[in-house]
Amino acid sequence: MNIVGNTVLIVVDIQGGEIPREESRTEIPYMGGRTERAPRVREIIRHSREKGIPVVFIQEVHKPSLIDIGRELDGAEGPHCIEGWEETELAPGIDPQPGEFLIKKRRYSAFFGTELEIVLKAYKAETLLLIGGLTDVCVHYTAVDAHQHDYRFRVLTDCVGGSTQQAHDNALQAMHYLQRDSLVTAADVNGWLDTLETPEPAPLVHELLR
Repeated sequence: MNIVGNTVLIVVDIQGGEIPREESRTEIPYMGGRTERAPRVREIIRHSREKGIPVVFIQEVHKPSLIDIGRELDGAEGPHCIEGWEETELAPGIDPQPGEFLIKKRRYSAFFGTELEIVLKAYKAETLLLIGGLTDVCVHYTAVDAHQHDYRFRVLTDCVGGSTQQAHDNALQAMHYLQRDSLVTAADVNGWLDTLETPEPAPLVHELLR
């Protein structure tokens, strides 16, 4: 697996709270397999933390008035990611830790109108690992913007899910067109993480000021 420079794991819109999918008010189609992907996703997050890879969480949120939803209702999606809904909260096991960034966005790309670029510059990132959903929407558009900001991106194909299987496959093909090394698996990334040394815990601010 081709990884260059400092790497950041970006967890894109893994939401749903504690609400069973069949009871959710969020009107977004999605392919199956989320239950099977969940353990791989949690392990990638855990393993990245263990090896000192920064983890950045993304959460799409809209006001109940939908004043900030823009053109997102012009396609297949109905109202979704409404502020205050349990369905909008991060999914169980997706738990930003103190010191990690949780970035809220109001458009599909995690770059658009957010502080993500500031965060990535702080980490001196060169390669971005992308997991989450939807493959053909928020993951794809985040990858495109990463590409246009001159980052390398790697999409973990078995840690993302699309609106349909066909849309998922097409989006992966489109991202591979942009960067030939962009498609990897959880096993690839875990194997790469295994080669890294486990860093010492970073000092806290009060320790630095002594």
